Amino acid sequence: MPRHEFHLTAEWNGGRNGEGKISAGHLNTQISIPEEMDGPGIGTNPDEMLIGAAATCYIITLAAMIERKGIPLSSLSLKTVGGVREDRGLKFESITHKPVVVLDAAATEEQVKYVEGAAERAEQTCMISNALRGNVRLEVEATVTVAR
Repeated sequence: MPRHEFHLTAEWNGGRNGEGKISAGHLNTQISIPEEMDGPGIGTNPDEMLIGAAATCYIITLAAMIERKGIPLSSLSLKTVGGVREDRGLKFESITHKPVVVLDAAATEEQVKYVEGAAERAEQTCMISNALRGNVRLEVEATVTVAR
C-alpha cells in the first residue's frame, strides 16, 4: 500500500509573541499567535490552520461524493467555525462545517436526499476529521437547495 508523506519546515523568531514562517508544498506563510489570544496576529496561526485542514478535506470529500454520483452541481460553498475553550489552558473543542450546496435545476428529489446524506458522510470519511475524532466535536449543518 502506498504511503504519502508531507513535509513542512518552520522558522521562529522570538518568544511566545514572536513570529515565524512555514513552508509546506504550496503553503508558504507567516505564523504567530492570534490577536484573540493576546498574540501579535501576524500571518496565520495553528487554529486557522486546523480548521483550514478540516474544511478543505471536508469540501473536497463532499465534492467528490457528489461528482461520483453524477449529480448536477450548480455551486458548493462552505463556512467552518472552530471553537476553542479556555479552561485551565486552551482546548480546541469543536469544528462545525456549514456547507451550502446548490444543485442544478435538473436535480431530482432522490439526488437532493443523497446530497443531504452525503453532507454528513463526508465529515465521517474525511481523513482529517478521522484524525481529530474523539478529541474535537465535529458537526455539520448543511443547506441543500435546487437552483430555480
